[in-house]
Amino acid sequence: MQLEELVNANKDSLNPTDMLIWKYISNNRKSVAHMSVHEMAKFCAVSDATIVRFAKKLGLRGFGELKAMINFEKHQPADYRGNIIKDMKEFHNKTFDYLTNLDYGNAVRLICNARNIFTFASGYVQSNVVQEMKRLFLGNKILTFEIYNLGELESIMDSLTEDDLFIFVSLSGESPVVVEFAKRLKIKGVPSISITRLSANTLASLSTVNLYILPASFTIINDDRNLQFLNFMPFFMLVEFLYLNCRLYLDERETS
Repeated sequence: MQLEELVNANKDSLNPTDMLIWKYISNNRKSVAHMSVHEMAKFCAVSDATIVRFAKKLGLRGFGELKAMINFEKHQPADYRGNIIKDMKEFHNKTFDYLTNLDYGNAVRLICNARNIFTFASGYVQSNVVQEMKRLFLGNKILTFEIYNLGELESIMDSLTEDDLFIFVSLSGESPVVVEFAKRLKIKGVPSISITRLSANTLASLSTVNLYILPASFTIINDDRNLQFLNFMPFFMLVEFLYLNCRLYLDERETS
């Protein structure tokens, strides 16, 4: 589990000071990787003990383990320059390895045992991901129903129970509509799965199960122009892995 996932999983126990520490770490990973606990405490304007307590709230043994995780994690650079084909191939290979080792167990059990499955996408590309999910899941005889706005959610809210399931697809996990959806569902006890970029976000903290992807921004250098685009392929790859794991789960259940 990476640091962003630990923060999301333990967000309820983190106070405003803890979140300030996390914000500093997020913005200064390279520097923090070489700091002592005293140096980091100084930059965050807190005590050494506060830094240690923050690490322990994440389930780590202390600052040493926190720093070890920061050193271990190797994030893709924000922009790729050079051989775009080679860079993209490397990115897709790393994404494949990451998704292969992801734990889909809780998400699969929710999907395969839900009475009704509803989906919500926070943008155009995310909506395409939801459509691909709908197409694939039909192969498992699993129907999904897309909800497009808050009004549609209101129309079904009274009939929703803990046997239903919502799947959110959002890049940032901070869209006001998505957050409002998730809050209402959590209050009502309806389970949800969030699919977002790997980062500490509100949607993930409100969801029953969090699945993360790592999109990357590529830069194509062409004369005086730097053409950039964000690669969303990990969203579609994750949905394929989710479908396959559901298929294996259902096959095992039928033969047991």
